[in-house]
Amino acid sequence: MAMSARTLIASLALLPLMVQAQVPVVDGGAYPASYPPAGFGTSGASAAVGASAPATAQGELFMQLQQMQQEIALLRGMLEEQQNEIQQLKREGLERYQDLDARLSGQAALPSANASSSAPAAAAGAAPQAPAAQAAQAPADPAKEKLFYDAAFDLIKAKDFAKATQAFTAFLQKFPASQYAGNAQYWLGEVNLAQGNLQAAGQAFAQVSVGYPQHAKVPDALFKLADVEQRLGNTAKAKGILQQVVQQYPGSSAAQLAQRDLQRLP
Repeated sequence: MAMSARTLIASLALLPLMVQAQVPVVDGGAYPASYPPAGFGTSGASAAVGASAPATAQGELFMQLQQMQQEIALLRGMLEEQQNEIQQLKREGLERYQDLDARLSGQAALPSANASSSAPAAAAGAAPQAPAAQAAQAPADPAKEKLFYDAAFDLIKAKDFAKATQAFTAFLQKFPASQYAGNAQYWLGEVNLAQGNLQAAGQAFAQVSVGYPQHAKVPDALFKLADVEQRLGNTAKAKGILQQVVQQYPGSSAAQLAQRDLQRLP
């Protein structure tokens, strides 16, 4: 019995050493592939997500930047196109005003200079407009007619287009068979056009060729009528009138302008 007791005590003393020998030793902090155990923690997964998140955000920012650059380029193209259109409109407007000023300057002395040469044609053209009774009651008075005409024309030179419209309208009503009637009819169209009254301007220009078909202002009136039709959006009608000017009045300045406009029209 005494021997057995000593043996048991020795075995108990060696038990801790045997347990330590059975526990595996991990060197250098390395863990098995299964470490940490399931449910032990998620710090490693969180670190992986944190590393990928900045990369994804940078990609989105890069895509947004590219899209913004494309939109800016598109807006720049649209802006340049609008600027070109505005410049074209400015040039066309300037040409019209320059044309009007040139006509104002060149026509200021037209009635007195062309009175003798244009009187028969103007009278022949005005005959359909003047009622026989009115013509008989109002005999021609060139001096009085010129006074009224010059007064109306002075309103154009003063840029008072509203009063000029009234003055030329009154002149045509009072002196429908005047040698100045063809010119008055034409300038009635010009002052209406200057005020933006396209319908009235078109009617006035058209009346020049209808009431005064042999008058020297017919080519200019037709060209202006085509301009009015273009502004109203009647491109086909405008082209027809311009072609008429080119064919019927080939040596006139209006024909040269008409040829230029025909090349511009689609």
